[in-house]
Amino acid sequence: MKTKLFLSLAIFSIKICAQKNIVKATTTPLNLDSTIFSKTKFRSIGPYRGGRSAAVCGDYKNKNVFYFGATGGGVWKTIDGGSNWKNISDNFFGGSIGAVAVAPSDVNTLYVGEGENTLRGNVSEGINGIWKSEDGGRTWKNLGLKNTRHITRIIIHPKDPNIVLITALGHLFGSNEERGVYKTIDGGRSWKKVLFSNNDAGAVDLIVDPSNFNTLYASTWRVKRTPYSLESGGEGSAIWKSTDAGETWKNISKNKGLPKDTIGISGLTICASNPDRLYAIIESKTGGVFKSEDAGATWEKINESNDLRQRSWYFSKIFADPKNADVLYICNVEFWRSKDAGKTFTKINTPHGDHHDFWIDPEDPNRVIIGDDGGAQISFDAGNNWSTMNNQATAQFYRVSTDNHFPYRIYGAQQDNSSVRILSRTYNQAITTNDWESTAGFESGHIVADPLNNDIVYGGNYGGYISRLNHQTGENRAVSVWPDNPIGAGADVQKYRFQWNFPLFFSPHNPKKLYAAGNILFMTEDEGQSWTAISKDLTKNDKSKQVSSGGPITKDNTSVEYYCTIFAAMESPLEKDILWTGSDDGLLYLSKDAGKNWTNVTPKGMPDWMMFNCIEQDPFDKGTVYVVGTKYKSDDFTPYIYKTTDYGATWVLINKGIHPLHFARVVRADKTRKGLLYAGTEYGLYISLDAGINWQPFQKLPLVPITDMTVKENDLIIATQGRSFYIWDDLSIIQQYDPSITTKKLHLFTPETSYRMEGSTNDRLKNVGINPPNGVIVNYFIKDLKDTTKVELRILDMDNHIIRSFNNKNEKEDKLTLSSGMNHLIWDMKYKAT
Repeated sequence: MKTKLFLSLAIFSIKICAQKNIVKATTTPLNLDSTIFSKTKFRSIGPYRGGRSAAVCGDYKNKNVFYFGATGGGVWKTIDGGSNWKNISDNFFGGSIGAVAVAPSDVNTLYVGEGENTLRGNVSEGINGIWKSEDGGRTWKNLGLKNTRHITRIIIHPKDPNIVLITALGHLFGSNEERGVYKTIDGGRSWKKVLFSNNDAGAVDLIVDPSNFNTLYASTWRVKRTPYSLESGGEGSAIWKSTDAGETWKNISKNKGLPKDTIGISGLTICASNPDRLYAIIESKTGGVFKSEDAGATWEKINESNDLRQRSWYFSKIFADPKNADVLYICNVEFWRSKDAGKTFTKINTPHGDHHDFWIDPEDPNRVIIGDDGGAQISFDAGNNWSTMNNQATAQFYRVSTDNHFPYRIYGAQQDNSSVRILSRTYNQAITTNDWESTAGFESGHIVADPLNNDIVYGGNYGGYISRLNHQTGENRAVSVWPDNPIGAGADVQKYRFQWNFPLFFSPHNPKKLYAAGNILFMTEDEGQSWTAISKDLTKNDKSKQVSSGGPITKDNTSVEYYCTIFAAMESPLEKDILWTGSDDGLLYLSKDAGKNWTNVTPKGMPDWMMFNCIEQDPFDKGTVYVVGTKYKSDDFTPYIYKTTDYGATWVLINKGIHPLHFARVVRADKTRKGLLYAGTEYGLYISLDAGINWQPFQKLPLVPITDMTVKENDLIIATQGRSFYIWDDLSIIQQYDPSITTKKLHLFTPETSYRMEGSTNDRLKNVGINPPNGVIVNYFIKDLKDTTKVELRILDMDNHIIRSFNNKNEKEDKLTLSSGMNHLIWDMKYKAT
């Protein structure tokens, strides 16, 4: 049913028919601090399934209080033993957290270090260093050390919360001096670097003798990532001891019993019940678990099981029971416990695999918290039972897509978990576990629904794997381009190179045509039963950057480091057979004839070895395309967003207004307002109204890495790396924005198309995704509201008959609640009851 809106303020009135119009581009400055956007909210839809956490701790006094740091999702706190979690860093900071600590002498004092300590392929660095709270996480202040990038351990003096030592790994993708062990004695007002190994080896672990704060042990680690390699171990990796509270250090790596060959990462622990006993887990070809009975003077290897040290660079954390020196725990793919001083280990069942951090209550060893690839979980019986991981919206997603179901569903691959398809809204009170499920593919790939059948879904995964899942029948079959499992080998021995997160997408002009990209672009029109190569190698194919990764100690090849691949690709939605590809080694190609011929259109003057992550067609101009590249894996955090208006003949860099360290991954163009762009960066959202000439931050959602975005039914759907999915419902306000609105007495925004359906929002429910308001949302602006002001809003049918009338003078029913600035009414699409 078509309706009209009639809004009157005193003698001023307007009548608007609720239909969309294309808004032209404007160079008007975008004031995102305007009252127009003061009530704009993003909606968290979940899923509420935890993502990776590698920083956990507990409160020393309040037994139900614990904390964890998410990789991308900020700091979280529970006051009920893990039944519910609340983010406590929002509005202050966010992003990846590498360390969290509570002061033993003042549990209201917290220290938090930014930057992941699990340095996997989608690792996120911190750029704000360390934070402190003195009120249990309600407020925070920054303490500097911003260039340390990865803070992995925090040790607080047991009696003085102002004395703190931290370990800093430094830049993962390059050399720098701001790494090692730092110490403060004034609560973080000033810091002193007390241990430095070299520009390529930072400090990774730190322990203290609980009976004597003067005695400390630390480990340093040479580790570096590039777009095509992981290097763990080498010069600078060492174990150190201090006997003067960290002021000076002695390298004890060559002490009797320790490995004599190249070492990498080392995890350390001390036994509180017997401080002369130490344990270490050391990455080395002759490595394993080592024990010292004389405070590190001599050591013996007690266990070299590969179960305890597989993928050593990713794990290698060891913890001793504070009451029993023979009991220790090791974090790895599985979670292991020994009761005989490390000679043998048994597996402890946990809610999720890949374990990264552990904390034991020094007074009650049964009270523990673990951080793993499913978030954080708590046990009060030493690991026999755990709290759930399904109450944390900290999932990490690489890409996002939607389907044509009603309500539309959202698709993405969750790192460390399954792929997901989830309803954007429901017919109930919230989006719960009943409203999402796993779908095709797995943890790392693009996911796309068949345009002709929403229940047929194609999903990618590492190793070039593609699956076709029929949700109606449950049939799930492999339809990979090349049926080979390359895991464990370098890219140089592969027939085709498929990256961990290779492109997979349907043609917008032929719903039977599905594309997949390795180093060559492939196409199928028979649901993946056969594939056709439609390009040459569209990469640099530099063989020196395709060798086996993981040296110098342990090789590690999962296709994360596969290089010289197509990393972004698109067929123009405006023109059939116009194809674009961007490689992860810096080449951009265009074909105008469905792949028969290709032209190199790489932007001139662009830095070499760019990883193209996104290609976006302008909805209004055929020759206008936006591309986004990253070089953060080369230690360059510049946001590289390029624009062409002539099919790639010329390009211009458009990043004015974006923070120089906020590298971008994705740009999407609004389909209604010409020139309106949305940019997703490692540190939040930016918006441009002038086709990228100027950008402004729009931090209305948590500060989180944004990995991908898409527009569906005039909603902006956002995939994050640490806070699951968010939706900005109804883009009409930003689409209709003009700064002159705030000078008017009254302005009514044209409402968005709405659908009448069951469903509601219940704010009392916890750990669920949020439904949007149900009904027609009418947004309007009032400049100066006075007590005598009368506002009436009428909803009319097309014959000007009143369906419903609302005003602010009504006593009860159909009453408008008003304020100066932005207001909105939610009409339930019903006539007034009679």
